[in-house]
Amino acid sequence: MKNFKQMKHLLFAILILFAMGCTQQESFTYPETAKVDVVDDYFGTEVADPYRWLEDDMSDETAAWVKAQNDVTFSYLEKISFRNALKDRMTEIWNYPKMGTPDKEGDYYFYSYNTGLQNQSIIYLKKDLAGEGKVFLDPNAFSEDGTVALSAFSVSNDTKYVAYGISRGGSDWQEFFIRDIDSGEDLDDHLEWIKFSGVAWFKDGFFYSRYDEPLEGDKLKGENKNAKVFYHRVGTSQSKDVLIHKNDEHPEWGFNLGVTEDEQYMVLYVTESTSGNALAFKKTGLKDQPFTWLDKDFDNDYTIVGNKDNMLYVLTNYEAPLYKLIGIDLTKPELENWKDIIPEHEKNVLESATLAGGKIIATYLQDAYNVASVHGLDGTLTHEISLPGIGSLGSINGKMKESTAFYSFSSFNYPSTIFKYDIAENNSEVFYTTEVDFNAEAYETKQVFFTSKDGTQVPMFIVHKKGVELDGTNPTLLYGYGGFNITYSPSFSTTRAVWLEQGGVFALANIRGGGEYGEEWHKAGTLLQKQNVFDDFIAAAEYLIDNDYTSNKRLAIYGGSNGGLLVGAVINQRPDLFAAAIPMVGVMDMLRFHEFTIGRYWTADYGSSEDPEQFKYLLGYSPLHNISPEKEYPAVLVTTGDHDDRVVPAHSFKYIATLQSAYSGKNPVMVRINTDAGHGAGKPTTKVIEEYSDVWSFIFKNLDFNPVFE
Repeated sequence: MKNFKQMKHLLFAILILFAMGCTQQESFTYPETAKVDVVDDYFGTEVADPYRWLEDDMSDETAAWVKAQNDVTFSYLEKISFRNALKDRMTEIWNYPKMGTPDKEGDYYFYSYNTGLQNQSIIYLKKDLAGEGKVFLDPNAFSEDGTVALSAFSVSNDTKYVAYGISRGGSDWQEFFIRDIDSGEDLDDHLEWIKFSGVAWFKDGFFYSRYDEPLEGDKLKGENKNAKVFYHRVGTSQSKDVLIHKNDEHPEWGFNLGVTEDEQYMVLYVTESTSGNALAFKKTGLKDQPFTWLDKDFDNDYTIVGNKDNMLYVLTNYEAPLYKLIGIDLTKPELENWKDIIPEHEKNVLESATLAGGKIIATYLQDAYNVASVHGLDGTLTHEISLPGIGSLGSINGKMKESTAFYSFSSFNYPSTIFKYDIAENNSEVFYTTEVDFNAEAYETKQVFFTSKDGTQVPMFIVHKKGVELDGTNPTLLYGYGGFNITYSPSFSTTRAVWLEQGGVFALANIRGGGEYGEEWHKAGTLLQKQNVFDDFIAAAEYLIDNDYTSNKRLAIYGGSNGGLLVGAVINQRPDLFAAAIPMVGVMDMLRFHEFTIGRYWTADYGSSEDPEQFKYLLGYSPLHNISPEKEYPAVLVTTGDHDDRVVPAHSFKYIATLQSAYSGKNPVMVRINTDAGHGAGKPTTKVIEEYSDVWSFIFKNLDFNPVFE
């Protein structure tokens, strides 16, 4: 790397920013972002990184830049005539009671509830399902503005305590506390520097994972390494926690330790990326006995579903790209003794399995929507579960010794509904119905299959008002993700309901890279095949245009995180297809993503610029590095949060600075930076409504469509 030519680049940045130098566009004036002389050498290829200084999220210079950019963006948004009316309607439709799926722990039922516009949902408990619940934990009391959110909640096996986690400002960092269930009071316990950790109760405490306290200034961007597993005893300080597991030879590995429901076994998960994990176990209570490895490699995914005596039930893609449920007898755990309980399906992906009522409840993906069935513990099919239609199942809450389970179901035009399910009788009855100010019957959903560039058939859901005229003029919103084996199935969205009410069309493209058709579908959109993801999304846009749902003047795209990368890449490759684009909290710098927090985990999907072949491929599509002054870009509104330590905001900062510098066309290219907000989890209701009101306003304006509000 070339040096900064011995200059004090921070001072230089201040002088440039506050000299009020401006880049003139036809209609917009953006703050000119200072450039520094940073060039990286990748295997003989020099790549400039002039906005490297924006990676310092804690500096005064970056703070000044954020303010200057937000001033421009909000000045633009404030001039949109229907923005306030749209926000009012968004608020109105959001204001309905919302209940979470009940979870029975001992004699108690715990569930979340929100009266409508509360920033955070409240946790209630009750002993009688028909009785009135009482407030157990109110996250709205954590902060005045709702930016401190509940991030973890786990009830002890003896139902004396709850360990709960909070996150501040949207960060992935968590703090754990313990609350006495009977008194409703917190103990003195306070645990810090926890990230991506579960709570595994055992006897009078629990296992959890944490990192060392980060260096000053590295809290939100420094690499997270040297994870450790500790045991915390209730009523003691964190300094007395007992170290259970670490691995100094592999500081990049992550660890999580679970305990079976009967407390007979502890299971150690080891990860080095977002795909695949190693798995080990040992009997609880044997302190000095080493873990026994079930699989030391990271080639397959393993998720413990539960156990029955010595039989461990494991969901895996080992020799099963569509996943299967296996049984491992822990008295003879060798590979040759593993047994298929629910074998791999010929077509559908086994997405999850739950042990409840002495049965196995299996949830499958069938062409990107959920179907479900009940099996005996030996895997024998007992019956199918009748669901209301094409949609998504939420978590299934049930226990082995309980005959009743709860699940939620939703679809694009079916607001989330909670069902009480009698497992033995195979009978579902509505437990809680959501009442939304939205006429769901006025809309229809269809699933189509379009042909991608290489001939692959890709599914897409399309939602709109019944009787919509296919004349190529409908404002249309296309969403995609395409990564990390993640599937987006039909589900209800309050924000999307506002879009649909205005006659907008919504399309969800289930592109490669996701988990819609198992591991092969996932891998077809990773590493040196990542272009398939972009080709699929481009083909989805072309389908909508060719079939007269819309035109390139009325088509907008959006996506978050890996979906933000998707949006950034396709508008570089095919800017002519879109009128507006919203890359949200996106991975935009494909050469340096692995340098921050847990970004190195993503190399399983993306590859790494430290590999010569992968570097060349990454450079070829990286959103930041393929912006061209020769292209006519659609209107672009980048969104990010200043506390995002999953995809650090520097990705969005450097991307928009580059786009503003290169683009001289007529469309706005702006960034909306949320303060005290992170990657998305735990974001308070007020911030969600404000953000989506602005995003929809930006899109409608740049699609030249004026919404009407009565």
